[in-house]
Amino acid sequence: MSVVVSFRIDKKLKEKMDKLKHINWSEVVRRAIYETIVREEARLRRRDPERIRRAALKSEELSRRVEGWSSVEAIRRWREAR
Repeated sequence: MSVVVSFRIDKKLKEKMDKLKHINWSEVVRRAIYETIVREEARLRRRDPERIRRAALKSEELSRRVEGWSSVEAIRRWREAR
């Protein structure tokens, strides 16, 4: 199923498009949109490892602030309580 998407372009650009009738402009637009989406998704995926690294560093920083508490001991207590 497809949907219709409309957008505005400059009148001079449309006149130039009209002179090049052999080009399937719908396909050009579809391909450009698809390639832009693929590029942006790849860019976002590259950022995710950086966000994960920063979150891990923040987590370590926060856990170091609590004095007298050991995560290892807490995990062992919870496991033994089962």
